[in-house]
Amino acid sequence: MATKGRILVLVSSGRGLPLKDGKVYTGAGYYLNEMTVVVRGLMKEGYEITFANPKGNTPQPDVNSEVVGFFGGDAARLQDYLIFRDGLLGLRDPSRIADVIASGLDQYDAVFVPGGHGPMIDLLDDPDAGIVMRHFHETSKPTAVLCHGPISLLSALPNSVEFVAALAAGDSAGAHAKAQGWIYAGYKMTIFSTAEEQQREPLEIGGKVLFYPDFALRTAGGDVSLVAPWQSYVIQDRELISGQNPFSDEAVLKLLLAALNAKNK
Repeated sequence: MATKGRILVLVSSGRGLPLKDGKVYTGAGYYLNEMTVVVRGLMKEGYEITFANPKGNTPQPDVNSEVVGFFGGDAARLQDYLIFRDGLLGLRDPSRIADVIASGLDQYDAVFVPGGHGPMIDLLDDPDAGIVMRHFHETSKPTAVLCHGPISLLSALPNSVEFVAALAAGDSAGAHAKAQGWIYAGYKMTIFSTAEEQQREPLEIGGKVLFYPDFALRTAGGDVSLVAPWQSYVIQDRELISGQNPFSDEAVLKLLLAALNAKNK
């Protein structure tokens, strides 16, 4: 059967999120529902999925996401999505982002970055992720990012490594000065909120993140808006579709499919 198109899904290669006081959250990875609800919805519509990350290694799921709470409290639905995830051979053996770039980004109709803390480890300042983001921006193709996934937009900064290092060091003024030339400056966007992160820090990651995602995007020049914790919230501005938290999965999928359909007409 001919595919409707191809979607590139970027995930983390990371195995540990650095925290304050020298701590590390070793369970960081992708959130199960954010990955699978969107990917499954795309596949049902006939899209072919290519998974890629910086190292080409098997991405790590966040164990805190493999719970019924993110699947409407339905244990059977959780099991169904776990089985679906385990059947994704491309997720188990992803391409390296550099190899995807070399094979040509024009073959992809959209890029999607799910959340979980994984993107906070490497996608936020990975140079190859930056090439991908700039391509989809320049070609006005849908770019969907969810929960912590929007932090990957920082990779498109001309000097993302220096920007992130300044943020991690608590030098917000220095970071802001390094944010010149960001392609998403002025874009309306959302991301996992400080309030949500502060609720999860003691329960999930056992420490404090080096910086809060919403503050990072604002410092770079994003027009960030947020709603109360754990409410579904999605914003679309030009090619960019962003969702605030895990409960925004279905809404991100809906807007992404609509954007793809509009491009395909």
